[in-house]
Amino acid sequence: ELMASLQSRLQALWEEQELVLLEVRDCAKWGEELQALVQDLCKPQEFERYLMFIGDLEKVLSLLLCLSSRLARVQNALSRVDGSTEPEEKQSLNERHKLLSRQREDAKDLKENLDRRERVVSGILAKYLTEEQLQDYQHFVQVKTSLLIEQKDLEEQIRFFEEQLENLEQSIP
Repeated sequence: ELMASLQSRLQALWEEQELVLLEVRDCAKWGEELQALVQDLCKPQEFERYLMFIGDLEKVLSLLLCLSSRLARVQNALSRVDGSTEPEEKQSLNERHKLLSRQREDAKDLKENLDRRERVVSGILAKYLTEEQLQDYQHFVQVKTSLLIEQKDLEEQIRFFEEQLENLEQSIP
């Protein structure tokens, strides 16, 4: 019964993931249209800044989400540490926790830098785009960001339920 419930939840998550992937594709098309507009209106150096920002947006967010996810898994493992846990394992978890915490702080710094760059790019685009086009650009950035977060969250949930299902299957004789 529990396995059927996990399978059902996994199926629902896979279907939701497919819908998000369709939205991601639509967002990518929207991004291409916006990119063509920016390329037509801006100077080459300004267009390059735009391209670098959009490319780095996904990279920095992915890094931050990945590190946060890995840190959460290590924190969960640390919360299960008890007297029977090997000292080497406990030390390894603590070291991974420190490393991931530092890396996440570095990624947060990158995100703050990215936010500053976004303000610069918005300032550049404000010189060329109509108010409506500028709002469209800002909405695009928000949608791209939220889809990336949603995509990573679904991947994490799927991984969790797959692990649960696998552990359950292994525990049944």
